[in-house]
Amino acid sequence: MARYALNKDAVRKARQLIDAKQYVLDSDWGVAQPRADDENSYLERHSWADLAEWHLGLTEGAADETKARYAFVYGDLRRLHRSGLIAVVYRASSWKHKEVELAAHDLLQYLDKVTG
Repeated sequence: MARYALNKDAVRKARQLIDAKQYVLDSDWGVAQPRADDENSYLERHSWADLAEWHLGLTEGAADETKARYAFVYGDLRRLHRSGLIAVVYRASSWKHKEVELAAHDLLQYLDKVTG
């Protein structure tokens, strides 16, 4: 099983999106989550660093500027999705990646507090 470090830049980006009201509270994450083609299109207009900010996990040992480096996406590359944060909490918890799990949980609690 791969190991992941918490991407603190992604945590910061997620909080900024929440503060800017750039979120979706009710979505089907299976439909909303970005696919490989979505990420490829995003990379045509943005940097790898920009793409990284959409992923709460960094795969340890994977090379920078490869898709294998980034894990636990929480948004659709435009907005944060509450369902995306829930998916990250669930997956990180299931795979015992505690630091990522807790960061996603904290973001989910912050989003719920902000949106009442």
